[in-house]
Amino acid sequence: MTNEVGVITGDLELHTSCGEDGTLSLAIRYVGAHEWYTLQGADYRLHDPRDHEVVHRLLVNLLDRPGPRRR
Repeated sequence: MTNEVGVITGDLELHTSCGEDGTLSLAIRYVGAHEWYTLQGADYRLHDPRDHEVVHRLLVNLLDRPGPRRR
């Protein structure tokens, strides 16, 4: 769910960045698009900024998992 356009699905790219204070910024866009959208939610903060890469990989894996099967 994004702040700007609601739910987006399809082939997506995720960008994360982490400040020295652990503040985590998350943005998502359609592959190859110019517009980035911010993910809904409260302020994101890591206890240790060194965890940024692990959190990024975790989020990528969540976005990459297949949706529910339809019968």
